[in-house]
Amino acid sequence: MDWMTWYNGLEKPSWTPAPGTIGTIWQILYPVILFSFGFVLVQAIRGKIGWKVVLPFGINLLANVIFTPIQFGMRNLPLAAVDILIVWATIIWLSAAIWPYYRWVAVAQIPYFLWVSLATVLQLLITAMNWGQ
Repeated sequence: MDWMTWYNGLEKPSWTPAPGTIGTIWQILYPVILFSFGFVLVQAIRGKIGWKVVLPFGINLLANVIFTPIQFGMRNLPLAAVDILIVWATIIWLSAAIWPYYRWVAVAQIPYFLWVSLATVLQLLITAMNWGQ
């Protein structure tokens, strides 16, 4: 069974956004994430910020990238729930880490944080609603 058939067969809250809406939101957020994370990396390479500031950005990016293979490739809802919690927590961490240096980068993460907050609640509910299936 393909991933869309599998996903459509899961029990989900009534307010679950359509897959097309989810995709559109990520298409808007990914350029902001790429630009701001790239900026932070360049500043670290230039020695303007320490690598400890870059660490939460790297963890966030890795956790974000592996979510889709976990959720739709492995079809592992509990592991995907843990992963999205890591994504969510590292947005808070990275925003706090960069705030003293480049506040605009932290502010630019607000839409990302709001979307991932919604997605985290959704993922946790989907995981709970489909536990044991």
